[in-house]
Amino acid sequence: MTDLIQVTRDGAIATVVLNRADKLNAMTRPMWQGLGDAMRTLSADDSLRCIVVRGAGEKSFSPGNDIAEFATDRSNKRQAIEYGRIMHATAQAMIECRHPLVAQIHGICVGGGLEIASMCDIRICGESSRFGAPIKNLGLVMAYPEMSPLVRLAGADVALEILLEGRIFDAREAKEKRLVTRVVPDDQVAAEARAAAGRVAEGAPLVARWHKKFARRLAEGRPITEAEYDECFDCFDTEDFRIGYSAFLAKAKPAFVGR
Repeated sequence: MTDLIQVTRDGAIATVVLNRADKLNAMTRPMWQGLGDAMRTLSADDSLRCIVVRGAGEKSFSPGNDIAEFATDRSNKRQAIEYGRIMHATAQAMIECRHPLVAQIHGICVGGGLEIASMCDIRICGESSRFGAPIKNLGLVMAYPEMSPLVRLAGADVALEILLEGRIFDAREAKEKRLVTRVVPDDQVAAEARAAAGRVAEGAPLVARWHKKFARRLAEGRPITEAEYDECFDCFDTEDFRIGYSAFLAKAKPAFVGR
């Protein structure tokens, strides 16, 4: 990956870092491309069980896109469409990532940063974190692929409140709006995110992937097909199922193998 998107590995857990601390991790076109590339690579890795997404340092997750790029990379509709294709391909890569994603949110989580966090499955922030999407002040529209995760989490009315008012709000309100799943003291964010990823990684990885897939599918609102219903029982033919119930009966900790 590029220096601006760093990927590290600790056993079955990978950490993806938006690595531009001097600019509070403001996103650039190469960063969006690098984040998408990282997600596609990690999603294909069956040895992984969880991915933590964070910004470098503890001042900011990300304030969104670097406004300095607008004059050169997004100064007109044609350029914006090309830029948008990269952003939206990255959004799709995050949504389609098979492994659970944990957002480790320090400080500022605004605009495109909020979009990235919203694509994660578990979102943990500090008490002083700040959220919002004041893009109305830039004369910008949040496109369908960017707005979709916000609507899925908070509902259309709350997403509209965020976009129409453009307020910056605190962690408590973000939790009320379902934008984050957990708020902890600032000095415990990293430890809590790591603990959450560890708990995910201890479980049966195929089950985690199925649960993620099923939850996203249910959010679509369409009736479940017979084939999709049938898939709910595939777990009973896995080695992990036999490992899991045998360990339970033996009062032992299961060591899942992902098969």
